[in-house]
Amino acid sequence: MNVLKEIISIYINSSIHVALAVVALTYVSAIELAFVLPNYLVYFIFFASITGYNFVKYAGIAKLYHISLTSNLRLIQIFSFISFFLMLYFAWQLSTVAWLVLLPLGLLNFFYAVPFFLKAKNLRSIPFLKVFVIALVWAGVSVYLPVIETYTELTSTTHWYAGQRFLTVCCLMIPFEIRDIRFDQKWIKTLPQVLGITKTKILGGLLLLMGSGINFILLEVIHFKVYLFVALSLLFMIIFSKVHQKKYFASFWVEALPIFYLFVLIVFSSTS
Repeated sequence: MNVLKEIISIYINSSIHVALAVVALTYVSAIELAFVLPNYLVYFIFFASITGYNFVKYAGIAKLYHISLTSNLRLIQIFSFISFFLMLYFAWQLSTVAWLVLLPLGLLNFFYAVPFFLKAKNLRSIPFLKVFVIALVWAGVSVYLPVIETYTELTSTTHWYAGQRFLTVCCLMIPFEIRDIRFDQKWIKTLPQVLGITKTKILGGLLLLMGSGINFILLEVIHFKVYLFVALSLLFMIIFSKVHQKKYFASFWVEALPIFYLFVLIVFSSTS
């Protein structure tokens, strides 16, 4: 049992879980927008997600709930180092135009943890920005990057779809925001700090309603039904989120929703 707990801890703290979630959402985009993902792009997104998240978590700046300096830290650092070089290898295979998306997203991730100038604030320290920066990066990586890399036409549908993804990821972050209210400095002004927990949950419900409305217009009926099911599952998790959560409620179960989303989408798409 202790070995299993250790494996789960390394799996989550090394950001493999969140990287799989980002990859899953990218596959969801491919299915719903009807394009084919090249393997090198999938590998790039996976290793880039690990590299980016571990940089933020272990840069010594972000003091979040899930950071703990354990005996596994050295293993995670080595894994992150390997992931970084694998990311570079697959990045070399990306088209030039893809870098038009990657460069601003990479800078957002970098300055999320590192101050712009000496003694200046990083993006995470700027009031209200935390959730929106993360949602913007996820939407860019899981929608715009694969669309551009596969030379799929950018249309108004793409932009609305990316907007829906942005709203969904904002909602996905709410259980984390509620959990971290004990650790975030008050001047950061996260959503629960500003609105309170109850109003933040209501906002989450409204954003999911907006996302569902967009998808009702954009998606095929079967795809919309799957999204609605996943959105209701996320709403359920938001409603039952609290400051003192079970250890893996947010970092495992909530973060697993994109993977669940992809699984259900594949099952229903194959039977329709």
